[in-house]
Amino acid sequence: MSETVAFFRPDDERAAEAAEIVRSLGGEPLSDPMLTVEPAGETPRRDAELTVLTSKTGVELAADAGWEPGGEIVAIGSGTAEALERAGYSVDRIPEQYSSSGLVEELRADAPGARIEVARSDHGSPVLTDGLEAAGAYVHETVLYRLRRPPEAGVSAVAAAEGRLGGACFTSSLTVEHFLEAASDRGIRADAIEGLNDAVVGAIGEPTRETAENAGISVDIVPTVAEFEALAEAVLTRVGPEV
Repeated sequence: MSETVAFFRPDDERAAEAAEIVRSLGGEPLSDPMLTVEPAGETPRRDAELTVLTSKTGVELAADAGWEPGGEIVAIGSGTAEALERAGYSVDRIPEQYSSSGLVEELRADAPGARIEVARSDHGSPVLTDGLEAAGAYVHETVLYRLRRPPEAGVSAVAAAEGRLGGACFTSSLTVEHFLEAASDRGIRADAIEGLNDAVVGAIGEPTRETAENAGISVDIVPTVAEFEALAEAVLTRVGPEV
């Protein structure tokens, strides 16, 4: 099996970091950014008792805008927490499970009557906002940025269709959707899916797995830790190199 592993992180330090991780694990990285960030020009509210930030990008946009929180800050996971600390914010809460459902469980006891601000992209999961509202919170969502598919995206779809992929690391439902759109634009959707099904496919989180499998992509791995390094290691362990 080919040791080429595709990943779909934005074309910045995240893609460079992912390439370094894949190489360190014995694989050949194929970077195919499926997301580009379009700032919305908004900032999180300042009057919330709890503010939830779900990404490094959201943290950086809030910090650049000079946002000052009025209450506690909740980070979805360690990557977001590290970005908050680098920007000079304190991190008050991190859920045990790095996911929308994990955040709901973390905040459930404090939700009744609380004002909770959720600041994220335009493709955030309704699991978080609906879950917090069901738990009794007053939830306000601020869209900090929009995620778009770069027009040049799709080299991984070509590689999959040609049988040149050993593995693929999907980090969100949107990366799956954009991969399939890029394949469709090239008229190779069916072949690309077939190529993925001959490779080792990893997905971060159950929503990403469900999106892929609903499209006919077999997901082999969902790591227990929702971080790229854990995903890449699990995929490459199955692909074949020593890790």
